[in-house]
Amino acid sequence: MELPSQRPERPPWREGVDCFNLTTMTHFILTGLSDLPEVRCPLFVFFAVTYHVTLVGNGAILLAIGMERKLCTPMYYFLASMTLLDIFCPSATVPKMLDNLLTGNRSISFLGCALQFYFLVALVGTEVFLLAVMAYDWYMSICFPFCYTLIMTKAVCAQLTAGTWAAGFLNSLLHIVSIFHLSFCKSNQVNQYYCDIPPVVALSFSSIYLEEMLVSVVGSVSVIGAFLTTFISYIDIISTILKIQSVEGKHKAFSTFASRLLVVCLFYGTAIFTYISPSSSHHSPDRDRLIAMLYGVITPMLNPMIYSLRSTEVKAVHSRVLCH
Repeated sequence: MELPSQRPERPPWREGVDCFNLTTMTHFILTGLSDLPEVRCPLFVFFAVTYHVTLVGNGAILLAIGMERKLCTPMYYFLASMTLLDIFCPSATVPKMLDNLLTGNRSISFLGCALQFYFLVALVGTEVFLLAVMAYDWYMSICFPFCYTLIMTKAVCAQLTAGTWAAGFLNSLLHIVSIFHLSFCKSNQVNQYYCDIPPVVALSFSSIYLEEMLVSVVGSVSVIGAFLTTFISYIDIISTILKIQSVEGKHKAFSTFASRLLVVCLFYGTAIFTYISPSSSHHSPDRDRLIAMLYGVITPMLNPMIYSLRSTEVKAVHSRVLCH
């Protein structure tokens, strides 16, 4: 018989709760978007259409960049990486969400959950750094057009792009390793329609203060650094645009600037709300799901229209493909 002194101690407020390590958990239960059958069908149609539009739009951009040699420039080189992110990011969450809406089965395996939030956090982090690189590229092309080709060479573009992907995936690896050390209790219901760091950490029986501080500090350092690069680049771009004498040229430049700024603000606002706030796990579940849908589903669909489909070169390539 086990002596009382040898039994594992439990906090008094958790007495009688069966706890276990994360590695012993077999599955999670996702909250989903709705439990009403009459609502699940319209939601399935809406998100299925949105997802296919995202794939087609971003796929068309990749096709145009691959077919047209005139688009082999640093700007379109970075846009190709952005379109890949806009394909991969919703692909990490939307197929499982559609399956949940169609079948009503909200269970997800432990491995599936771990892979889902690892790739999602990695892709979101990569996009943060890529937006900063794109802002810097646009700043160089507008503010220093004569030195642009000398500075933004193919080798530099390749290094910057590889650096953004490496930074995003290393940042995600840091978080997933830290989560493996947490302990969890009876409830395995993730308060989100996909597995992400805040809702999974909220289930922990262990003290989550250090994990929340890790997410906040690492996220703040990386995001603030990328945000400052983007912000300073855009400020310099505005000052340069204001110096343009032609009213038509100034209007065209501001039109492009406003559309890009809209995407940046939408992405940064939703990502910071989700990952940087230490108390994000205590926010309203409905509001968290709405915010997650903005940057996980809606933004990837809008990016092709804002960044690329307005380009005359891209539209010319699409016109030739359709005519043939």
